[in-house]
Amino acid sequence: MKSNAMMTSNKVVFVVNAGSEESAGIPHLLDEIGCIAQTVGSPAELKELLKEEACMAVIMDIDSVVVNNRTIKDLASSFPAIPFLCLSKERLHPELQDSIRDHIYACLSKPVDPDELFYWLKCIQEDDKGI
Repeated sequence: MKSNAMMTSNKVVFVVNAGSEESAGIPHLLDEIGCIAQTVGSPAELKELLKEEACMAVIMDIDSVVVNNRTIKDLASSFPAIPFLCLSKERLHPELQDSIRDHIYACLSKPVDPDELFYWLKCIQEDDKGI
């Protein structure tokens, strides 16, 4: 996986995780490809952090943090340049249907497939460069 290191070199990714063991390994995976992971405990904490620091993307474990359509819409509207990815072990989230359709860059299943995560981060980086 080190062959992907140049893909996201020196990029910050915020990982919103309120203690889920299933997404606790995400920072290690991000480190493998040269990203800097910063774990955040809640959407409110994330919003404050995004006001002060830039990031390449946000990965939100929606199984571990309380979110609804309004929360996601507020974050995405406040920070439109930042792609939001969601993690969940559930395949469907009817209560988040609008947010997933309109504001989420990608949804990944848990346990996370490293190749899938790396693919989406590469897409984000390419979108950022206008490729």
